[in-house]
Amino acid sequence: MVLDGKQELQSSAHQVGVQIPHCIHRKEIYNQVRKDLIEIVKRLCKYKGVEILEGHMMPDHVHMLVAIPPKISVSSFMGYLKGKSALMIFEKHANLKYKYGNRKFWAEGYYGPYMGY
Repeated sequence: MVLDGKQELQSSAHQVGVQIPHCIHRKEIYNQVRKDLIEIVKRLCKYKGVEILEGHMMPDHVHMLVAIPPKISVSSFMGYLKGKSALMIFEKHANLKYKYGNRKFWAEGYYGPYMGY
């Protein structure tokens, strides 16, 4: 399958459309760190060999269509992405973790239907 002239994806890769809910009561944090969050997510995906096919940062959640290598489960990738991105955001914006008293950035869970072919 060729998407917008990009390389063909391996049919064995997990193609997953992911919706990651952000903590609603922290909407103002999201707006402050939007650019940093985009770069962090890109960097973390690249490190794991996950290709972002499409992505949209919404005010209170993230939509991503990603191709995850078959050696990585969807749930382990999501745990890694949410956990590491939260640590990196609070490391870069240390005042936010003290303002809110904990290190929880994302809401629990994600919605990730398999988009196989």
